[in-house]
Amino acid sequence: MCYGAHFMKTIRASEIATYLYCARAWVYSRKGIESSNLTGMTLGTELHRLHGRQVLAASLTRALAFILLLLALVLLVAFFTLKYI
Repeated sequence: MCYGAHFMKTIRASEIATYLYCARAWVYSRKGIESSNLTGMTLGTELHRLHGRQVLAASLTRALAFILLLLALVLLVAFFTLKYI
């Protein structure tokens, strides 16, 4: 058997993720057919970006709260140490 011009196209990891999410979307993308729901996809991308910013802000706020808690504990120890010396 000669396979000559029949080369298998490489499948990327992102394509596997697309297939696992929606096999039909993967087939369409392999055929070069674009989604007709570009508005929804753009909105979804923007919502993911907004969520990412919110997660980052929450993480920074948590880190700041932890730092302030440590500072309060250090000041509390310093206060009682100096009061009873």
